[in-house]
Amino acid sequence: MDKDLDLRYPIGPFVIPDTITEEQLIAWIHDIAELPAQLRQAVEGLNEQQLNTPYREGGWTIRQVVHHLADSHMNSYIRFKLALTEDTPTIKPYDEGRWAEIPDARELPLEPSLQLLEGLHERWVTVLRSLGEEQLHRTFIHPETGQTIRLERNIGIYAWHGKHHIAHITSLRERNAW
Repeated sequence: MDKDLDLRYPIGPFVIPDTITEEQLIAWIHDIAELPAQLRQAVEGLNEQQLNTPYREGGWTIRQVVHHLADSHMNSYIRFKLALTEDTPTIKPYDEGRWAEIPDARELPLEPSLQLLEGLHERWVTVLRSLGEEQLHRTFIHPETGQTIRLERNIGIYAWHGKHHIAHITSLRERNAW
């Protein structure tokens, strides 16, 4: 794998298993539950200069990654609730790159997003742990791709998503010996 791809995808791209087992779902939900504490640990002790360092050339800063996780996971939580309460809703996409350029993502201290993720994930995990098979098979449509996405698959995507961005932070820390 080339270096830029390694830096963009430090844990590799998300790969959906052919069959999603109950054990896999439990593991993914556990990963989602653990994200806020793991993220807090990943950024612990970083100074302002370090927080404003991109994880790769042309990539977001650590600060933007943290705020992106809050933005992305809020959107995902809402998508789950829409899929649970509407028949195959078409979700609203957002331009994550442009969101990362808004001052709250570029300048705000991390604590508001860390706290937001703690509360959000507590609620989200409560919902996820309550889902039965029928609910796990509920879907939403992503209008940009036209894909119909099952909630069980989306659980895996967001378990991966959290690990993916934590690895951006921790791999930068390792490379720079922070």
